[in-house]
Amino acid sequence: MVYHMVDFELPNDVKELRANVAAFIDNVVLPAEPEVNTRPYMDIVRELQARARAEGLWCPFVPKEYGGMGLGHLGNAIVQIEVGRSFSMLGAWALNCMGPQDATMLTLIEHGTEEQKQKFLVPLVEGNLRICFSMTERAAGADATGMQTAAVKVGDRWILNGEKWFSSGASASDVALVMAKTNPNAPRHEQFTTFLVELPNPGYQILRDIPVWGEEFDPNFEGEQTMGHAEVRIEDLEVPEANIVGGLGMGFQMGQHRLGYGRLRHGMWSIAKAQAALDMATAWAIERETFGKPLADRQGINWMLSDCAEKLYITRLMVLHIAWKMEQGKDLRIENSMAKTYIANMLCEIIDTAIQIHGALGMTYDKPFAHWYTHARANRIVDGPDEVHRWTVGRSVIKAYQRDGTTASAAGGDLF
Repeated sequence: MVYHMVDFELPNDVKELRANVAAFIDNVVLPAEPEVNTRPYMDIVRELQARARAEGLWCPFVPKEYGGMGLGHLGNAIVQIEVGRSFSMLGAWALNCMGPQDATMLTLIEHGTEEQKQKFLVPLVEGNLRICFSMTERAAGADATGMQTAAVKVGDRWILNGEKWFSSGASASDVALVMAKTNPNAPRHEQFTTFLVELPNPGYQILRDIPVWGEEFDPNFEGEQTMGHAEVRIEDLEVPEANIVGGLGMGFQMGQHRLGYGRLRHGMWSIAKAQAALDMATAWAIERETFGKPLADRQGINWMLSDCAEKLYITRLMVLHIAWKMEQGKDLRIENSMAKTYIANMLCEIIDTAIQIHGALGMTYDKPFAHWYTHARANRIVDGPDEVHRWTVGRSVIKAYQRDGTTASAAGGDLF
């Protein structure tokens, strides 16, 4: 009998890629992080980007024909985990793979017309354009089909009216990807269309950047804004027919395509942050003595560290399995929802454990945990709150049982 083993060994080319990216992060990006808050952030970014391009580390997921590295999903996942070790976002900026640009590049690659790719994608890859995503509205957060921004066709143009909320990066962008309702009488998921809007535009009015917990610490220097989350009024905004992405009535699908990658990217970066928090917690447990013994000798502390290691192990397996499914072109909607929820909570729990092990020191800004936690906590809301993803997964469990008499297909049953 021949036994076939599952091979978890990374291919040699991926190992080499990981080593190259890790060396770049260690030797170029991390030494630049102390410069943040001492000089303009974008000056640092431009210098790092020049170094990254010289080493061939640029837009990992973008096909070579458009100027990227042409990596598959597994290679990109490995790169993003290394990039996530830069906690001021310099790593992502250096390789031009930061959100919200990255997911929009992928949407244009897969669904954009050739004209749109040349006009918008190529400059995005070159680093000469910034793009934001305007989907969310006050009345339509997790329920994207509740959007009320409307688009009416007049001649060869569309006129948009409505509002948007939490358009991340809008105040610093040259282009906005805007979703609007084009046919209220169509089936619910076919009522919307996605438009490319060139900025600035008098019909796309940025009212303010919404103050967000934790982001008061983020880089924003000398008028060179890096992010922000804009509240936008859309009033008689004219968009040509040629700027529709993916086709009329395909807006919801474009949004889900884009958000799917964003959820996975958050997971890949979360692995790096969680690993750093666990390393710091363990180092402190070894160093810190209480009642004549190191914390590391306490069984309760061992259990806390064990729980963190377990969660990180599961997370790594989740990300690699999803990357494999993406490369195989398999349906991964349910796995992505599971991973999005699990990983967001994993990161919060590991950072919280690091805080607890450090005691009062963990609550101070002498350590990075408080800042990290504000960003980690947002992951349980952005790209769909936990409850919506759990609802989606729960429904898939019920449907699987009704169809198959077992829930296995909704619980990783395709693995074995």
